[in-house]
Amino acid sequence: MQKPENNYAFIDSQNVNLGIQELGWKLDFRKFRIYLKEKYAIKKAYLFIGYLPENQNLYRSLQEFGYVLIFKPIMRNSDGEVKGNVDAELVLQTMIDYGKYEKAVIISNDGDFYCLVNYLYEKDKLERVISPNFRKCSALLKKAAREKIDFLDYQQKKLARK
Repeated sequence: MQKPENNYAFIDSQNVNLGIQELGWKLDFRKFRIYLKEKYAIKKAYLFIGYLPENQNLYRSLQEFGYVLIFKPIMRNSDGEVKGNVDAELVLQTMIDYGKYEKAVIISNDGDFYCLVNYLYEKDKLERVISPNFRKCSALLKKAAREKIDFLDYQQKKLARK
């Protein structure tokens, strides 16, 4: 009997939100967590997210859905726009937990994860890259993931918030 898989997901939340919004729909994070568990055997799903004190209800809901939240203090630029880049945190957590999971699922469009995805692929630790938006997905990320890439564009019926 095959032992159950122990895969971890590492989710760039802002990248996912923006990628999905550009497609004209909103992701239901409860459905997405179930989808990750059923399709990719995800035991632990890290969600890397900028921290805003006014978003406590959102954070509580995400934790209830089964995500482990990793917060990044956000900065506001001179125009008041929020900037909370989580790339370094995502890469670091992926490597901290390297010995704890069988395979990693990286969820982002961002080409900055090229070296991480390439490394995981070469070490046979990459289950999948999931890109939220085929047209916005970095060519570098597609190159690193090779055949191990899926796109959320095609999952709207299953994963959209009603």
